[in-house]
Amino acid sequence: MSKLELELYHNDMSTCAQKVRLTLAEKELNWKSHHMDLRRGDTRTPEYKQLNPAAVVPTLIDKGKVICESTVIMEYLEDAYSEPKLHPTNPVDRARVRSWTKRLDEGLHAAVGVISVSIAFRHQMMAGRTKKETISFINLIPQLERRERTMDIVFNGINSKYFFPALRLWDNLFTEMELALSNNNWLAGDFYSLADIAYTPYLTRMDHLKFFGLFINRPKIIDWYERVKLRPNYSAISEWINEKYMPLMRENGEETWPLVAENLKRKM
Repeated sequence: MSKLELELYHNDMSTCAQKVRLTLAEKELNWKSHHMDLRRGDTRTPEYKQLNPAAVVPTLIDKGKVICESTVIMEYLEDAYSEPKLHPTNPVDRARVRSWTKRLDEGLHAAVGVISVSIAFRHQMMAGRTKKETISFINLIPQLERRERTMDIVFNGINSKYFFPALRLWDNLFTEMELALSNNNWLAGDFYSLADIAYTPYLTRMDHLKFFGLFINRPKIIDWYERVKLRPNYSAISEWINEKYMPLMRENGEETWPLVAENLKRKM
């Protein structure tokens, strides 16, 4: 166990924060927690924006140096604290790891955010706020595109123009993931890597939303998910579960799933 203590600004249920916590746990690194309440707007304060101008979690501080963006943080931890290794030694497999994580940053992460907010978290954002107050809260998001997207999905839910395109993006990804796992034990080969860590929170989110119907004909994904949950580092997710979120995700997900399943069937 490392005696070094890093600092992590994170949120209990954030998929990006979960990725970094999984990496820290796999490498057995100690870290100081700064938990950010996203519904309260902790990341949108001027003070936090000085650390992370994008006003998102996670943010890592190591030896006074600030590192943002979850994929970058994971790569940093692999470079700075190389044991145990989470990059394969084979250059081809290393390229596969980067290909998987790159795709998350190029749209898949935003898509799971659309799915989660449309189904469940929109209710949290509006609770106790008037429509005007909700609009003001959303307008604290620094990026115009993300702000406009959030406005649409919060007020329109699964009727948002973003919802089904986001869901189909993930459905297509799961087809590729099933194929990759049909040929290898792990996403980038026979080596548990940053790629597996990166996707673990997103499968967990689909599980929490009761969207596991996506995997009825994808047994390799189910087997992979069961194996990652058995790894010791999965405590970085399980021990941070916010029980206040679970009924919200489960009940709204179960209610939404029949419509989702029918839409996906029509688009096949």
